[in-house]
Amino acid sequence: MKHFFYFIILFSSSLFAQEIALVKYSGGGDWYANPTSLPNLIKFCNSNINTRIKQKPATVETSSPDLLSYPYIHLTGHGNVVFNDTEVSNLRNYLVAGGFLHIDDNYGMDQYIKKEIKKIFPNTNLVEIPATHPIFQKPFAFPNGLPKIHEHDGKRPQAFGIFIENKLVLLYTYESDLGDGWEDPEVNNDPKEVRDKALKMGANIIHYIFNN
Repeated sequence: MKHFFYFIILFSSSLFAQEIALVKYSGGGDWYANPTSLPNLIKFCNSNINTRIKQKPATVETSSPDLLSYPYIHLTGHGNVVFNDTEVSNLRNYLVAGGFLHIDDNYGMDQYIKKEIKKIFPNTNLVEIPATHPIFQKPFAFPNGLPKIHEHDGKRPQAFGIFIENKLVLLYTYESDLGDGWEDPEVNNDPKEVRDKALKMGANIIHYIFNN
């Protein structure tokens, strides 16, 4: 029964436009950091991988019961993130029920978000996702795993995850800055090939959610 609700959502998405959401969180971090990123990712996915996602993403708070309305929620920013007990419980229930949380470190979030992830899954560790995982295979091939979009500390990009029954439900992208690559071209002045890499990786994430 726990995946029944999301079966209904994914089945319905073939007939009706689906909606994804940006997560609004507490703690002082700039949850609103990349305002054009999700709309651009949606446009790319609808044009290239045959999704039917509403063009304007929703905004959802971590404590909201509306969380269960979205098959994909995106959390980003540069600074502090804090989940209270109610939010922790709500996020855990959402993920156990079949939801998907993508956390994209926009640089400076790492030291904070890992502690909050541990609150959600105290008995489960983040694991690095290998380049052989399906999320890097289709519809676009990333044989080396997560692409590097923006340089900060000279570290390699890494994708970490939490799995429930072998299904990836929480994705944490680190030292990559995918969301910056999804932004309008003039925001970061990224070359087209860099933006294309970011958008294609984003499309792989969305594809994984709707097909697993």
